[in-house]
Amino acid sequence: MTTATKFPRLARLKRCWSDEGAAQIVEFAVSLPVLILFVIGIFDFSNALSLKQKLTNAAREGARVAAADSANDLCAPCTAVPASVGDAFQVADNYLISEKINDCGLATAAPPTPTGLTWTYTATGAGCPGNGITLAINRGCSSQIATTNAGNLNLIGTCVTITYAYKWEFNNVASALGWTASGPSTITVSAEAFNEN
Repeated sequence: MTTATKFPRLARLKRCWSDEGAAQIVEFAVSLPVLILFVIGIFDFSNALSLKQKLTNAAREGARVAAADSANDLCAPCTAVPASVGDAFQVADNYLISEKINDCGLATAAPPTPTGLTWTYTATGAGCPGNGITLAINRGCSSQIATTNAGNLNLIGTCVTITYAYKWEFNNVASALGWTASGPSTITVSAEAFNEN
């Protein structure tokens, strides 16, 4: 007599344990959350990178336009926004809108009060994520280009800095899976152009 005939239940149990038919399903169920997390992370990171590139282009265009304008309109302190700052603001905001980026109502934001030669616009409306958008235009941005015997050689330019709130979808997926993840809550870009006048 064999073991199978003596103990039929033991034989059936042994066959069930040695059956690997459902192993792939279990492996897939275990690896699926990690796979989803990677795919969402790839898409989310590429969206953030694309947004950063578009914001950089907007800042660069704004800086370029303001740097080409005359600096004769600058004043500190001012009650009105100088034309060169207004030009930079309009170009940067129009670029955001043309790229279908939510400008958070920046076009209707209140005119800023300058701090020195920096004008900062802030907007949080129109369904904007997080803290919204901040657009800072500094018409007196100084960059050291060389050091000589007489001292440092600086060039004065226009710096445009954009800080934009970004909501990571990766965080939502990770928290749904019971994991904690956090990325930066804002994307900050800056561009500089040397003043021509």
